[in-house]
Amino acid sequence: MTETPHPLYAAHAETLNRALHAISERGYWSAYPESPSPRVYGETAAADGEAAFQAYLGADFPLDQPGTADRVATEASPFGVDLAVRYPHAGPDELIAAATAALPAWRDAGPQARVGVCLEILDRLHKHVFELANAVQFTSGQAFVMAFQAGGTHALDRALEAVAYAYSEMTRHPGTADWEKPAGKGDPLRMVKTYHVVPRGVSLVIGCNTFPTWNSYPGLFASLATGNPVIVKPHPLAVLPLAITVRYAREVLAEAGFDPNLVLLAAEAPDEKLASTLATDPAVKIVDFTGSTAYGDWLEANARQAAVYTEKAGLNTVIIDSTDDFAGLCRNLGFTLTLYSGQMCTTSQNILVPAAGIETDQGHKSLDEVAQGIAAAVGKLTGDPARGVELTGAIVNEGVLRRLDEVAGVGEAVLPSRTVEHPKFPKAVVRTPTIVKLGADAGQTYDREWFGPISFVIGTDSTEHSLEIFRDTVGRQGALTASVYSTDPAVLDAAEKAAVDVGVHLSCNLTGGVFVNQSAAFSDFHASGANPAANAALTDGAYVANRFRIVQSRRHA
Repeated sequence: MTETPHPLYAAHAETLNRALHAISERGYWSAYPESPSPRVYGETAAADGEAAFQAYLGADFPLDQPGTADRVATEASPFGVDLAVRYPHAGPDELIAAATAALPAWRDAGPQARVGVCLEILDRLHKHVFELANAVQFTSGQAFVMAFQAGGTHALDRALEAVAYAYSEMTRHPGTADWEKPAGKGDPLRMVKTYHVVPRGVSLVIGCNTFPTWNSYPGLFASLATGNPVIVKPHPLAVLPLAITVRYAREVLAEAGFDPNLVLLAAEAPDEKLASTLATDPAVKIVDFTGSTAYGDWLEANARQAAVYTEKAGLNTVIIDSTDDFAGLCRNLGFTLTLYSGQMCTTSQNILVPAAGIETDQGHKSLDEVAQGIAAAVGKLTGDPARGVELTGAIVNEGVLRRLDEVAGVGEAVLPSRTVEHPKFPKAVVRTPTIVKLGADAGQTYDREWFGPISFVIGTDSTEHSLEIFRDTVGRQGALTASVYSTDPAVLDAAEKAAVDVGVHLSCNLTGGVFVNQSAAFSDFHASGANPAANAALTDGAYVANRFRIVQSRRHA
């Protein structure tokens, strides 16, 4: 049986083929330009996107879904902008019933049709990328350029990456096969075998506050491409970016002749605990989650009927042994700690430095000089409020502010956090990063995650001691990133061996325009699934292959 390609598959075949090539060669490639320049997107694109965003504010979000009983508005912008968007609110039973009913026709459409529709959804979202970027900015606290890139084009790249892996895994086996076994006497045994790609069932995506699209798109599109209807449950403080995503996904599905209920928005009323109710429903077979370790662990333990993919928290660590570019080291780490006020799951927290200091191109640097060099780089980036806020953005929620208050009573503050008035948004909550010096014996402090603009410079007995701390803390608590600075190849090799042992991605001697807390789709794996910070990687074959099964039928030829 030959699958007839859907017209949308044919329309986007070149993009898919390029993405398939990219995931195999792992070099640089991007399908969606990351510069918001008018030269790339047109003179009116930015204004049109902002106007579309503004039209959502204080209004009912335009989404027609089954089971809508009332509307909810739960968002509060870190920039102090009054959002007041009202989203349709339905019960879990109605959402699951609608998604379940949509599955059979989507399953039977086959991999090519599903992938073609997914690629059209991504194309439609790209056409609305400025609208999406504004929504990400004002719900997450990211500055606009970062919201455009991480929340827009890079998120779309990660989604495309997931679709490419899904297509690769679904088409690894032929759709049909002729089987012939020679017999001792008489005619050989002949059979025709058909292999069906069968989705697991309803998928649930639980969004986060900081990166509502970047973290949600891989799971959403991996599930949808492999045949599973998707219920999207945004974080209550960052609903709009995913509501926009659901809106355009449903629009494309309907235009392509499929049930739009293949993608549904599950907006949550205050204290409803909708994610837990949905995640443990017997009909939900896949759960994707990004967020706290406590809730990720709860999902893994309780959503036992589902395949659960979690990205949680960890102790991202930098090991500094020596450097031949001290200024570059400080600039690079300063930018890393400043970007989005450190509110990234990949931002470094623990910076391990021998208490006796390090050797550099500028001569010997004491522990205090290393800490002060990094602090000076952060101070330079945040000294001018108008420029600084375009890097720091705003503080995403009260939890970050509480941790900033708590850390003020810990260790020795090399760089205290400051309150900054945003020149464009006077109600914005902006704090600069703080850097605290600790001894290696302060494990009770640095052995937990302090999400936000908080990092520790930790004096160790030696680089060997730093590696021991790295192995111990990351081995127990996990990490998404690690970094090492050294002019000694033996130290770099030892750090790489330690990173492999504890299952964390390692960056070596970053002093230029590549930063440890940024990862490139189609080349860098985000998380590894090999330590407690995450049980899966974005994106690899394992991330998509367990979202479907192969069911065969066979008949005598």
